[in-house]
Amino acid sequence: MEFGISNSDVKVVRRNSPGTKREDWCKWPEMNFDEMDSTLNVQMFIQQTIRKDPLNVTAILTPPKGQDEAVWKYEHLRQFCMELNGLAVLLQRECDPAVCLQMAATEQWIYLCAAHKNPKECTAIDYIRHTLDGAACLLTNNKYFPSRISIKDASVAKLGSVCRRVYRIFSHAYFNHKSLFDEFERKTHLCRRFTLFVIKYNLMIRDHLIIPKFDDIGLENISVEQQQHVEPVDLLNETTCGVGAV
Repeated sequence: MEFGISNSDVKVVRRNSPGTKREDWCKWPEMNFDEMDSTLNVQMFIQQTIRKDPLNVTAILTPPKGQDEAVWKYEHLRQFCMELNGLAVLLQRECDPAVCLQMAATEQWIYLCAAHKNPKECTAIDYIRHTLDGAACLLTNNKYFPSRISIKDASVAKLGSVCRRVYRIFSHAYFNHKSLFDEFERKTHLCRRFTLFVIKYNLMIRDHLIIPKFDDIGLENISVEQQQHVEPVDLLNETTCGVGAV
Protein backbone atom coordinates (compact mmCIF):
# COMPACT_ATOMS: atom_id res chain seq x y z
CA MET A 1 0.00 0.00 0.00
CA GLU A 2 1.33 3.43 -0.89
CA PHE A 3 0.84 6.42 1.33
CA GLY A 4 0.87 9.95 -0.07
CA ILE A 5 1.93 13.09 1.73
CA SER A 6 -0.33 16.10 1.34
CA ASN A 7 1.13 19.50 0.57
CA SER A 8 -0.09 20.76 3.94
CA ASP A 9 2.14 18.19 5.68
CA VAL A 10 5.30 19.39 3.93
CA LYS A 11 7.17 22.01 5.90
CA VAL A 12 8.64 24.72 3.69
CA VAL A 13 11.93 26.17 4.87
CA ARG A 14 11.85 29.82 3.91
CA ARG A 15 15.53 30.55 3.67
CA ASN A 16 18.18 30.21 1.01
CA SER A 17 20.52 27.32 1.73
CA PRO A 18 24.24 27.53 0.91
CA GLY A 19 24.70 26.77 -2.77
CA THR A 20 21.25 27.97 -3.84
CA LYS A 21 21.30 28.87 -7.53
CA ARG A 22 20.52 32.41 -8.60
CA GLU A 23 17.35 31.37 -10.43
CA ASP A 24 16.12 29.51 -7.32
CA TRP A 25 16.77 32.36 -4.87
CA CYS A 26 13.72 32.95 -2.65
CA LYS A 27 11.60 30.63 -4.81
CA TRP A 28 9.49 29.20 -2.01
CA PRO A 29 5.65 29.14 -2.15
CA GLU A 30 3.69 32.25 -1.17
CA MET A 31 1.89 32.45 2.17
CA ASN A 32 -1.05 34.45 3.43
CA PHE A 33 -0.04 37.08 5.95
CA ASP A 34 -2.05 35.47 8.77
CA GLU A 35 -0.13 32.23 8.20
CA MET A 36 3.24 33.88 8.80
CA ASP A 37 3.91 32.87 12.37
CA SER A 38 7.04 34.89 13.00
CA THR A 39 8.16 38.16 14.57
CA LEU A 40 9.48 38.94 11.08
CA ASN A 41 6.09 38.44 9.44
CA VAL A 42 5.79 42.03 8.21
CA GLN A 43 9.21 41.92 6.57
CA MET A 44 8.38 38.54 5.04
CA PHE A 45 5.09 39.85 3.66
CA ILE A 46 6.69 42.97 2.16
CA GLN A 47 9.45 40.99 0.50
CA GLN A 48 7.00 38.42 -0.82
CA THR A 49 4.86 41.15 -2.39
CA ILE A 50 7.93 42.76 -3.97
CA ARG A 51 9.02 39.46 -5.50
CA LYS A 52 5.54 38.90 -6.90
CA ASP A 53 5.54 42.17 -8.88
CA PRO A 54 8.07 44.95 -8.10
CA LEU A 55 6.22 47.32 -10.44
CA ASN A 56 2.98 47.16 -8.45
CA VAL A 57 4.09 49.67 -5.84
CA THR A 58 0.52 50.30 -4.69
CA ALA A 59 0.11 46.65 -3.71
CA ILE A 60 3.52 46.61 -2.03
CA LEU A 61 2.60 49.62 0.10
CA THR A 62 -0.88 48.34 1.02
CA PRO A 63 -0.76 46.88 4.54
CA PRO A 64 -2.65 43.74 5.58
CA LYS A 65 -5.91 44.38 7.41
CA GLY A 66 -5.31 45.42 11.00
CA GLN A 67 -1.58 45.95 10.56
CA ASP A 68 -0.02 48.49 12.93
CA GLU A 69 0.96 51.51 10.83
CA ALA A 70 4.11 52.36 12.79
CA VAL A 71 5.54 48.87 12.34
CA TRP A 72 4.51 48.91 8.67
CA LYS A 73 6.41 52.15 8.01
CA TYR A 74 9.43 50.97 9.98
CA GLU A 75 9.69 47.66 8.13
CA HIS A 76 9.35 49.36 4.76
CA LEU A 77 12.15 51.77 5.60
CA ARG A 78 14.39 48.88 6.62
CA GLN A 79 13.59 47.23 3.29
CA PHE A 80 14.36 50.40 1.34
CA CYS A 81 17.77 50.68 2.98
CA MET A 82 18.58 47.05 2.22
CA GLU A 83 17.65 47.43 -1.44
CA LEU A 84 19.49 50.72 -1.78
CA ASN A 85 22.74 48.89 -1.17
CA GLY A 86 22.24 47.53 -4.68
CA LEU A 87 22.18 51.06 -6.10
CA ALA A 88 25.23 51.99 -4.04
CA VAL A 89 27.16 49.08 -5.54
CA LEU A 90 26.03 50.02 -9.04
CA LEU A 91 27.09 53.65 -8.58
CA GLN A 92 30.65 52.57 -7.88
CA ARG A 93 31.03 52.05 -11.64
CA GLU A 94 31.27 55.78 -12.23
CA CYS A 95 30.69 57.73 -8.99
CA ASP A 96 34.42 58.35 -8.66
CA PRO A 97 35.59 60.35 -5.62
CA ALA A 98 37.82 62.33 -7.97
CA VAL A 99 34.79 63.37 -10.04
CA CYS A 100 31.89 63.52 -7.56
CA LEU A 101 33.71 65.59 -4.97
CA GLN A 102 30.45 66.60 -3.28
CA MET A 103 27.15 64.94 -2.51
CA ALA A 104 25.03 66.99 -4.86
CA ALA A 105 21.85 66.68 -6.85
CA THR A 106 21.20 69.86 -8.84
CA GLU A 107 23.32 72.98 -8.46
CA GLN A 108 20.87 74.15 -5.81
CA TRP A 109 21.21 71.00 -3.71
CA ILE A 110 24.56 70.20 -2.09
CA TYR A 111 24.50 68.12 1.08
CA LEU A 112 26.86 68.05 4.04
CA CYS A 113 27.74 64.69 5.52
CA ALA A 114 26.58 64.21 9.10
CA ALA A 115 28.75 61.18 9.83
CA HIS A 116 31.51 63.43 11.12
CA LYS A 117 31.91 65.24 14.43
CA ASN A 118 31.24 68.48 12.58
CA PRO A 119 29.12 68.04 9.43
CA LYS A 120 31.19 68.68 6.32
CA GLU A 121 31.36 68.02 2.60
CA CYS A 122 32.05 64.43 1.65
CA THR A 123 32.60 62.75 -1.70
CA ALA A 124 29.29 61.47 -3.01
CA ILE A 125 30.14 57.78 -2.75
CA ASP A 126 31.34 58.20 0.84
CA TYR A 127 28.21 60.17 1.70
CA ILE A 128 26.10 57.33 0.32
CA ARG A 129 28.00 54.74 2.36
CA HIS A 130 27.80 56.84 5.51
CA THR A 131 24.07 57.45 5.02
CA LEU A 132 23.22 53.77 4.56
CA ASP A 133 25.46 52.73 7.45
CA GLY A 134 23.94 55.37 9.71
CA ALA A 135 20.37 54.48 8.74
CA ALA A 136 21.00 50.78 9.33
CA CYS A 137 22.62 51.52 12.66
CA LEU A 138 19.68 53.63 13.84
CA LEU A 139 16.98 51.26 12.59
CA THR A 140 18.59 48.32 14.39
CA ASN A 141 19.32 50.26 17.58
CA ASN A 142 17.63 48.51 20.51
CA LYS A 143 17.35 51.79 22.38
CA TYR A 144 14.86 53.15 19.84
CA PHE A 145 13.54 50.01 18.17
CA PRO A 146 13.70 47.19 20.73
CA SER A 147 10.77 45.37 19.13
CA ARG A 148 9.54 44.68 15.61
CA ILE A 149 6.02 44.05 16.87
CA SER A 150 5.29 47.48 18.37
CA ILE A 151 7.07 50.82 18.11
CA LYS A 152 6.81 53.87 20.34
CA ASP A 153 5.63 57.17 18.88
CA ALA A 154 8.92 58.85 19.84
CA SER A 155 10.80 56.32 17.72
CA VAL A 156 8.40 56.60 14.79
CA ALA A 157 9.23 60.32 14.68
CA LYS A 158 12.77 59.41 13.62
CA LEU A 159 11.69 57.86 10.34
CA GLY A 160 11.24 61.17 8.53
CA SER A 161 14.88 62.08 9.08
CA VAL A 162 16.01 58.76 7.66
CA CYS A 163 13.75 59.19 4.63
CA ARG A 164 15.10 62.63 3.85
CA ARG A 165 18.69 61.42 3.82
CA VAL A 166 17.93 58.24 1.91
CA TYR A 167 16.15 60.23 -0.81
CA ARG A 168 19.37 62.15 -1.44
CA ILE A 169 20.93 58.94 -2.76
CA PHE A 170 18.20 58.69 -5.37
CA SER A 171 18.50 62.36 -6.30
CA HIS A 172 22.29 62.23 -6.70
CA ALA A 173 21.99 59.16 -8.91
CA TYR A 174 19.21 60.69 -11.01
CA PHE A 175 20.89 64.02 -11.68
CA ASN A 176 24.49 62.81 -11.96
CA HIS A 177 24.39 59.16 -13.06
CA LYS A 178 21.16 58.98 -15.03
CA SER A 179 21.98 55.85 -17.02
CA LEU A 180 22.79 53.90 -13.85
CA PHE A 181 19.70 55.27 -12.12
CA ASP A 182 17.53 54.15 -15.03
CA GLU A 183 19.18 50.72 -15.15
CA PHE A 184 18.48 50.17 -11.45
CA GLU A 185 14.97 51.62 -11.58
CA ARG A 186 13.93 49.43 -14.50
CA LYS A 187 14.68 46.35 -12.40
CA THR A 188 13.48 47.47 -8.98
CA HIS A 189 11.11 50.47 -9.33
CA LEU A 190 12.57 51.42 -5.95
CA CYS A 191 12.55 55.20 -6.33
CA ARG A 192 8.94 55.13 -7.55
CA ARG A 193 7.99 53.01 -4.55
CA PHE A 194 9.94 55.21 -2.12
CA THR A 195 8.37 58.39 -3.50
CA LEU A 196 4.86 57.00 -3.13
CA PHE A 197 5.77 55.75 0.36
CA VAL A 198 6.88 59.14 1.70
CA ILE A 199 3.86 60.83 0.10
CA LYS A 200 1.41 58.29 1.49
CA TYR A 201 2.75 58.57 5.03
CA ASN A 202 3.67 62.26 4.93
CA LEU A 203 7.33 61.62 5.73
CA MET A 204 8.84 64.32 3.49
CA ILE A 205 7.76 67.75 2.30
CA ARG A 206 7.12 68.23 -1.41
CA ASP A 207 9.98 70.71 -1.86
CA HIS A 208 12.44 67.92 -1.08
CA LEU A 209 11.01 65.59 -3.75
CA ILE A 210 13.05 66.97 -6.64
CA ILE A 211 13.14 64.02 -9.07
CA PRO A 212 10.68 64.94 -11.86
CA LYS A 213 10.36 61.38 -13.19
CA PHE A 214 7.52 60.42 -10.86
CA ASP A 215 5.06 63.29 -11.22
CA ASP A 216 2.50 60.80 -12.52
CA ILE A 217 2.10 59.07 -9.18
CA GLY A 218 0.24 61.99 -7.65
CA LEU A 219 2.69 64.56 -6.30
CA GLU A 220 0.47 67.31 -7.64
CA ASN A 221 -2.35 66.02 -5.42
CA ILE A 222 -0.52 66.43 -2.12
CA SER A 223 -2.74 68.43 0.17
CA VAL A 224 -1.88 71.92 1.32
CA GLU A 225 -1.53 70.52 4.83
CA GLN A 226 1.10 68.05 3.61
CA GLN A 227 2.98 70.70 1.65
CA GLN A 228 3.14 72.88 4.75
CA HIS A 229 4.09 69.98 6.99
CA VAL A 230 7.14 70.76 9.09
CA GLU A 231 9.32 67.78 9.86
CA PRO A 232 10.24 67.19 13.49
CA VAL A 233 13.65 68.09 14.83
CA ASP A 234 16.21 65.91 13.07
CA LEU A 235 16.25 63.00 15.46
CA LEU A 236 19.22 61.37 13.79
CA ASN A 237 21.26 63.87 15.75
CA GLU A 238 22.61 61.20 18.07
CA THR A 239 26.20 60.28 18.84
CA THR A 240 25.27 56.63 18.20
CA CYS A 241 26.94 55.46 14.97
CA GLY A 242 28.25 58.95 14.32
CA VAL A 243 25.08 60.17 12.65
CA GLY A 244 24.33 63.84 13.10
CA ALA A 245 21.89 66.42 11.79
CA VAL A 246 22.30 68.25 8.54
